[in-house]
Amino acid sequence: MNNEQPIIVGLDIGTTKIAVIAGRKNEFDKLEILGFGRANSNGVKHGQVLNIDETIKAIKQALEACYSSNPSLVINEVYVGIAGHHIKSLQTRGDIVRQETENEISQREIDQLIADQYKTYIPAGDQIIDVIPQEFTVDNFQNIQDPIGYSGVKVGANFHIITGDKNAIRNIKRSVEKSDLVTKDLVLQPLASAAAVMAEEDLEAGVAIVDIGGGTTDLAIFYEGILKHTAVIPFAGENITNDIKTGLGVLKTQAEQMKVQFGSALANEAKTNAYITIPGLRGMPAKEISVKNLAHIIQARMSEILDFVTYHLKQVGLDNKNLNGGIILTGGGSQLKHLIQLTEYATGLNARIGLPNEHLAPNHIDELAKPTYATCLGLILKGYDDFEHDRKQFNSTYKRVEVPEGLKQEIIHEESVLVDANGSAMKPARSRGLTNFWPKFKNSLIEMFKEDEDEKL
Repeated sequence: MNNEQPIIVGLDIGTTKIAVIAGRKNEFDKLEILGFGRANSNGVKHGQVLNIDETIKAIKQALEACYSSNPSLVINEVYVGIAGHHIKSLQTRGDIVRQETENEISQREIDQLIADQYKTYIPAGDQIIDVIPQEFTVDNFQNIQDPIGYSGVKVGANFHIITGDKNAIRNIKRSVEKSDLVTKDLVLQPLASAAAVMAEEDLEAGVAIVDIGGGTTDLAIFYEGILKHTAVIPFAGENITNDIKTGLGVLKTQAEQMKVQFGSALANEAKTNAYITIPGLRGMPAKEISVKNLAHIIQARMSEILDFVTYHLKQVGLDNKNLNGGIILTGGGSQLKHLIQLTEYATGLNARIGLPNEHLAPNHIDELAKPTYATCLGLILKGYDDFEHDRKQFNSTYKRVEVPEGLKQEIIHEESVLVDANGSAMKPARSRGLTNFWPKFKNSLIEMFKEDEDEKL
């Protein structure tokens, strides 16, 4: 254990679960998990905090579970993920005519070009979260990654602008602070998930990260090393559960259990003569549920989600096999049986499950290597990127905290292999981790949402 490194904590506030993971990098640059807790989430709908009191209660339960896993932990600051319906994106174009055309283009001119995009009109109540430059142009030269050092009369760029509802983001911040925690930074969940499951080769080849959560499906499309597009699709795992509940006339808990244990994203792969017996309510007779009918319901909703993915890929001209890295499925909803096959059929692109285990030290428990925790582990990676690039103040003295026995497992192989519900091995992300990923985006979102009234909370 490297005790010269800080302990960084990720807090994932989701629609169905709230997870807290504390980690520290070891001498091999891998994350040792020092604490882990989760709780059911009741105050969040579609990724948005609607009931602050319920959310606080769930955060505190997850924290208590984390402390139970390692009583020597002390958690004060957390990196928090943000997502939800209110996160939107748009494409813009900006140009400036240079005054001193003989001089080389400077960083100051690029900063001015980016700053001008913050004047873009957006609906009232929304806030520009990030302005991400894509391809630059200098006079007649196109598709320039970095124009600094060029000379010319006019420099311009295409921009990807991400916006969010200011009140929705403030609700997240208040929930965290009223749970006696300090928000070290807010991080867009699609970017956190991408950092956890994507390798350098993926960034170069071009991939679409599809993070299927409980309330929303987050999409991040990368092409030629840059973020081309982000979107939040308003359907996810909870919608599938509600479809099963309504379509088969069962309780929500029964619907969730059937989805996880017997569900399939392809009705053709489900056995025709297989049935699930559901106990009757209060003396009513037991109910027989067809596994094939269950699969039809799941496939219908999952196909709708994938139709949205295809629509967004077409929006940026990256359908029809232009993404050599294909689609990386992650999040809890990605564990559905036969989802890879349905995704490849619906999009025409190769697909695989994105697992965060490449970043974990080899003694982690299997639970943490599941796609469910990709966002939370990505938040810790963002924290370490801040630490390693001196972007934030971190405590200079670090307490020695060991990995508790409950979070360790016997090491049989060099690398844990997860098996999906179909018995097939889930292919992990490729070997080379991301470098220079986070500097492409805004270093600190939290500063944007600090207001005088927040100091009084």
